[in-house]
Amino acid sequence: MSISMAALKQLLSRTNTLWKPAARCLAQSAQQKLLPDDYDYDGPHVVTQVPGPRSKMLLKSLDNIQNTEAVQFFCDFKKSRGNWLVDADGNRLLDVYMQIASLPLGYNHPAVVSALTDENNLSAFVNRPALGVLPPVDFPDTLQKLLQVAPPGFCQVQTMACGTCANENAFKAVFFWYRARQRGSLIPTEEELESCMRHEEPGSPNLTILGFEGGFHGRTIGCLSSSHSAPLHKVDMPVLDWPIAPFPVTKHPLDVNAQENRLEEERCLDKVFQLMQEYKNKGRPVAGVVVEPIQSEGGDRHASNSFFRQLRKLAKENRSAFVVDEVQTGAGLTGKMWAHEHWGLEESPDIVTFSKKMVIGGLYFKEEFRPKGAMRIMNTWLGDPAKLVILEAVLNVIQQDRLLDNMTETGQVILQGLEKIQDKHAEVFSNARGRGAFCAVDFPNTSTRDRAVATLRNKGVQCAGCGAKALRIRPALIFQPHHARMFLDILEDTALELKSLGT
Repeated sequence: MSISMAALKQLLSRTNTLWKPAARCLAQSAQQKLLPDDYDYDGPHVVTQVPGPRSKMLLKSLDNIQNTEAVQFFCDFKKSRGNWLVDADGNRLLDVYMQIASLPLGYNHPAVVSALTDENNLSAFVNRPALGVLPPVDFPDTLQKLLQVAPPGFCQVQTMACGTCANENAFKAVFFWYRARQRGSLIPTEEELESCMRHEEPGSPNLTILGFEGGFHGRTIGCLSSSHSAPLHKVDMPVLDWPIAPFPVTKHPLDVNAQENRLEEERCLDKVFQLMQEYKNKGRPVAGVVVEPIQSEGGDRHASNSFFRQLRKLAKENRSAFVVDEVQTGAGLTGKMWAHEHWGLEESPDIVTFSKKMVIGGLYFKEEFRPKGAMRIMNTWLGDPAKLVILEAVLNVIQQDRLLDNMTETGQVILQGLEKIQDKHAEVFSNARGRGAFCAVDFPNTSTRDRAVATLRNKGVQCAGCGAKALRIRPALIFQPHHARMFLDILEDTALELKSLGT
């Protein structure tokens, strides 16, 4: 069966106007809304427990086919709009998690729908090219748009499908760069080409990537070797013996606890230096250092700008590449396009990886990290031009609607609200922290946090934990102060309920 583009536009238009907004919420502010009323709901609407009966029925069906232990509930994406996620049972939830922090403009944003229904973009969705060998004619122009939002200091970019493959290929680029510098040539020797097929030196060098306790970079073998956030990610997997440095355990607010945090950060930096020397002496030098601006899966762990500046200097002094994993922190949620821009680095990172809110995965890199030779960084698709169509629409909205400013303003409301609630309910909340709208707060333990997540869901907020006891807040870039106040009201109600149960 075929459908014309005109019919598709009509269908999508009808889909997005079927469900009228609920009554106005008292948390609504006078700030100009970023979405028209018919694309935005005004409050939660919970009619069943979450998950409800239909979600439970669908879960049984799916469980016959694959593992479902991580499934929370099933979603009705046709009815979901803006900051609101509607589930299979008709429950409408304010979403501060956004599909594991991956939706930049929420659900069914008009600009994204328009891009999808533009006939000029049709071929990008119908034909998925092998970009490394047969790219479309507009691909150079498309990548130039991606470079327009590159972090300062970058003129090269390589698209990928996801954050994991972005990081895995960043590690490969580091190793290529390091070995080229060692041999004094970009071209491998015959001995190297032969010995690598037997997993022997010099073709298979004994190089390492230094990662951090609590870090998470993906689930391939290389990424798991530098990830240390959850045992279940790694158990039963043979991984590479790479150095693991401690990440600072800081107290918040960072400025109030500056002296104590400084000593903790110095301890961690000293250990980084020691590990670099230790692995160099073992003949397994640290070719690269990988770090997240905020350790996300590890529990939203922050460090000071000074820590990252000193870490960058250590990498430079050790002649190691400095890789910043912006898969979760990139694309504006911290109030800047790239979280590492807050650090005030004297020299930019060597590689910055991205995915999630950037719609497509990939890596920005300095020219000296550009590989020599075909197929060295390669897979069948190397990303997807259709995702770049969506990304272009997203970037236009970020600029037109000043969404970075919105994240700064909304983030202040969220963090100040978390701190006030924390002061009133200190037995429930602690360690409120954030950068922009990239925020979190801790609970006393894992079980209390998990009960809070379930309670919030049944009160109309979709959220999730991270680390051992943190609640992470990852809204869309269109999340505004009135949404934040709505969330904070429900969070305080949740605290009162937990306290009444003896938490």
